Amino acid sequence: MFAFFLLSGLFLGWSLGANDAANIFGTAVGSRMISFKKAAIFCGIFVILGSVISGAGASETLGKLGGVNAIGGAFVVAFAAGMSVYLMTVAGYPVSTTQAIVGSIIGWNLFTGSLIDYNSLATIVSTWVLSPVLTAIFSIILYKIVSFYIRHRKIHMFTLDARTRFGLILVGVFGSYSLGANNIANVMGVFVPVSPFSDISLFEIFKLTAAQQLFLIGGIAIAIGVITYSQKVIMTVGTAIFEISPVAAFVVVLAESIVLFLFASQELESLLIRLGLPTIPLVPVSSSQAVVGGVIGIGLLKGARAIQWGLVGRIAACWVFVPLIAALISLISLFFMQNVFQQRTYLPVKYFLTSEAVERVQASGVDVNKFKDISGKEFPNAVIFKGALSEHLSLTSNELDLIMTSAEIDEMKVTQDRIARIPDGWITWEQKKVLEQLIGRAFVHSWMLDKALSELSKEWQFRQGEKAHNEELKRKLAYIHRLFRVNQP
Repeated sequence: MFAFFLLSGLFLGWSLGANDAANIFGTAVGSRMISFKKAAIFCGIFVILGSVISGAGASETLGKLGGVNAIGGAFVVAFAAGMSVYLMTVAGYPVSTTQAIVGSIIGWNLFTGSLIDYNSLATIVSTWVLSPVLTAIFSIILYKIVSFYIRHRKIHMFTLDARTRFGLILVGVFGSYSLGANNIANVMGVFVPVSPFSDISLFEIFKLTAAQQLFLIGGIAIAIGVITYSQKVIMTVGTAIFEISPVAAFVVVLAESIVLFLFASQELESLLIRLGLPTIPLVPVSSSQAVVGGVIGIGLLKGARAIQWGLVGRIAACWVFVPLIAALISLISLFFMQNVFQQRTYLPVKYFLTSEAVERVQASGVDVNKFKDISGKEFPNAVIFKGALSEHLSLTSNELDLIMTSAEIDEMKVTQDRIARIPDGWITWEQKKVLEQLIGRAFVHSWMLDKALSELSKEWQFRQGEKAHNEELKRKLAYIHRLFRVNQP
């Protein structure tokens, strides 16, 4: 069943490849410096590499927006996003798969009564403005630098032509890698929480995590979309908005690739943390918006009159309507999937202020006396529970998050047969021994299991300032939660 439901994710990946290859090689093909066939091959190979090697960074932020917890729901969310992107691809407009998947997830949240993480939503939406503006600025700066270099070095026309072709291939490869790294979260992010995969070791040389296996499948789907159906949108981006020179095409793709990479690189984030500098949010940004911003930047530099503002306006209108269309398709499809096809699209998440939850909240300094009258009551979903809390007291966002996570019912039971499913070498010998000490124990909240593990061993404890260890531990705990969950998706 997972293989069947994953088809919608593959469709979304195909749609992304068909639409977003234009953002990488559109200007190069449009300026006739690279053939479509060569561009499609390079793009397909490196989008797969970027998806597998660096795709984890942006997927985490997207996951916070909405935790799709059933495979039927993940199928619908990916299908709705893929269909909205496909409709725009047929029309020949470059649109944002990021906006499409965000709209689909919001549709799922509305259907299931789940809370929308407005902080994550605001972070993602801000990039819809920031990415094209940044790309336009980078394009202008880079074009001036490249133009200055060409003028003062007095490069021969044939030499310049050869170097530009080579440069377009290099930045296209970089852009394809960045596209896979940044946008694979749009394709496979909703399937990560419900994936049945476990980490595997290949020839004892390197390890593919469960998420990376999904990203590999999604990357292949993107590559197929690039090769089979991307030519029409490539020509829209490459020639219709503004006729640009080969050198300008090189600059636009380089600027766009830099922007995509900035919003996807965990290594860059770690470096900025070590240097004590502000970090760049790791979110899936729109390559479509970035490349259009880059083309407009060059157009502004050369004279705004040459820009086809009517086409730009139609593209911008598509960007506004895509998340709305995706949300609508998601809502309608979820209704039919749940009520007509009798497939589970979500697992109800209930909330109950147990004595343990109240104790945890009180330990953080929150006055629990203010909501004593709702302690011991069960709430069917997050929206109703949040409404009940809001009626009784004024809470900061951090306090509200603490109460919500503390009261969320997520029943788990540690059993020997499920411990036996853990692949050899995936957790340390000590971590496995700690799990075995908990055999037979049941937990009402997932954080209670985490607490029990951390109290028994430092191997299950987060460490301040050790990002790599903490990310690895977070991934292991997510797997452990799925493994021992009583009502598994």
